[in-house]
Amino acid sequence: MPDATAQKKFSCPACGAEAQWNPAKKALVCPFCGVTSPAQAEINAKGEQVIVEHDLVAALRGIPDEQRGWQAKKISVKCQSCQAISVFDPERVGQRCDFCGSTALVPYEEIKESFRPESLLPMKITETQVRESIRRWYGNRWFAPNQLKRGALTDIVKGLYIPYWTFDAQVHAEWTAESGYYYYETETYRDANGNNQTRQVQKIRWVPSSGALDHFFDDELVPASRGVREEMLRKIEPFPTTTDLVPYNAAYLSGWVVERYQIDLVAAAQEARQEMDSELQTLCAARVPGNTHRNLQVSADYSGQTFKHILTPIWLLTYDYGARNFQVVINGYTGVIAGKYPKSWVKITLAVLAALAAAGLAALLLSQQR
Repeated sequence: MPDATAQKKFSCPACGAEAQWNPAKKALVCPFCGVTSPAQAEINAKGEQVIVEHDLVAALRGIPDEQRGWQAKKISVKCQSCQAISVFDPERVGQRCDFCGSTALVPYEEIKESFRPESLLPMKITETQVRESIRRWYGNRWFAPNQLKRGALTDIVKGLYIPYWTFDAQVHAEWTAESGYYYYETETYRDANGNNQTRQVQKIRWVPSSGALDHFFDDELVPASRGVREEMLRKIEPFPTTTDLVPYNAAYLSGWVVERYQIDLVAAAQEARQEMDSELQTLCAARVPGNTHRNLQVSADYSGQTFKHILTPIWLLTYDYGARNFQVVINGYTGVIAGKYPKSWVKITLAVLAALAAAGLAALLLSQQR
């Protein structure tokens, strides 16, 4: 990779300082003089902006060197606490981990530069919008301590880009199963008083069935982050990767911290296959005729498997409350929010007492009516 590309920066056209990507203005903005300049998209040899899908089978044999690196000078540090690898501009001094707040940061030197993302979703939600969203979110958490609601800790929210893999595949699946059809028979029985009674009893008639389906998996998402809990990321998905991705441009990352992927292509492809297999099982189950089924067997043939390595924007709030650590995550493109929060035992106790009092009052009223 040429040195000129590796050292690429985005200077302000007015004062020469390094410009940073601003999600509100959707442009590079100089933090010193305020001048804005548009980000120039990467163009292929034909003069087209293209989001490239890579052949998965070929890629698993080895990633070409020309697809590595960040196209701009970056510094990497690894957190000894949460193990996240943060990548940021050399002018920024990293004193605390942006993911967990730990000060245990050590320089991270890669044996090979990471596989460069070739597309991303630009940060769209502004910091002002995020702060207000967090305040409202905490305000709606009745069991949250009042102190937390008042502060909402919005002063430590951070904007980040995190890594994802996406996978496409065309699948032809054939299935076999036993279809169950309900029918009813009249049964005679003796009740507690010794009298004969009749009732309808449900039975199942089992018959073999089979079928096939074709399905296309489009951008099956697999997060490659260690700094953000996967359960939180799944709650703020989806990211509109099938419609709104733009070609990778280092300008979008100027001034922002990026997490380097630590779930590699092999592990991500395995996870994606498991998710696809599970979804195929559900799709085939829906095709089985009858009222119920059993012994469903699915045989799938995958073809046209491709992948992308992308970056998605999030806002992250990480804090300690008492002895526990909490995260609140906001989708930096759609604004969807998810997180965990400490709960006030005083409020929980009051809620339990109120419920018991209401139940006792209801029982008293019922006894009086009798």
